[in-house]
Amino acid sequence: MFRWYRRFASHLSLDPLRIEPAVAKRRQIIPYDPKLKERARELRKKMTLAEILLWKQLNRRKMRGYDFDRQRPIDRFIVDFYCKDLSLAIEVDGSSHEFREATDIRRQRRLESVGVRILRFWDTDVRNDMPNVLRTIEEWIEVNGNPRVHSADDPPRPAGTPPRRGLL
Repeated sequence: MFRWYRRFASHLSLDPLRIEPAVAKRRQIIPYDPKLKERARELRKKMTLAEILLWKQLNRRKMRGYDFDRQRPIDRFIVDFYCKDLSLAIEVDGSSHEFREATDIRRQRRLESVGVRILRFWDTDVRNDMPNVLRTIEEWIEVNGNPRVHSADDPPRPAGTPPRRGLL
């Protein structure tokens, strides 16, 4: 790995001393049904108000420096928000989920079986109580976060700071 890194480090303008062999670890790749890709694009265009509000708080690494995707295909499903570094899916459930509890439980078990951890919020909580929703996500990250991404030597960037290019 370091041979490749040294060869391309100058091109990527990275510091070769920042990466340690034990720390540089690959993310788990979770396969998905390719048919879901187009449906995910459609869902990104038709997000609910609650999803839009939460996305504004998660995008551009605003949540403790972690990168979230929206409407991400995973396995046989599309999750509302997903962070690869944390293997965390965040779901915003509307009123239609009140009658689909058994389906949601099966879906969650399936996603957990491939290594995805899930946080669920009601859309009314996202719309009306955003500070507590964000606090819950931050607390989850604090307890379950990936130290490979953020160490004491490398605190998360402030909101609005552009992401670094290349490897962490």
